[in-house]
Amino acid sequence: MAICINDNGPGIPEADLPFIFNRFWRGERSRSRVSGGAGLGLAIAKLLVEGQKGRIAARSLPEGGLQVWVSFKAAG
Repeated sequence: MAICINDNGPGIPEADLPFIFNRFWRGERSRSRVSGGAGLGLAIAKLLVEGQKGRIAARSLPEGGLQVWVSFKAAG
């Protein structure tokens, strides 16, 4: 089973993609917890997915935005 989510935001620079699942990482260095979250959402998602033997990955879309996909092996 796989789930794919696309957004239509500005995307993430290729150089930043390896870090987006790190705890407390923020792409925009000027953001703080007050103005842009704690930088934990994707790190928590990765822990939950991998805890269920799944995979999670992301890529920037050519037309802009980000695509995140999650896959799990079928039980059986």
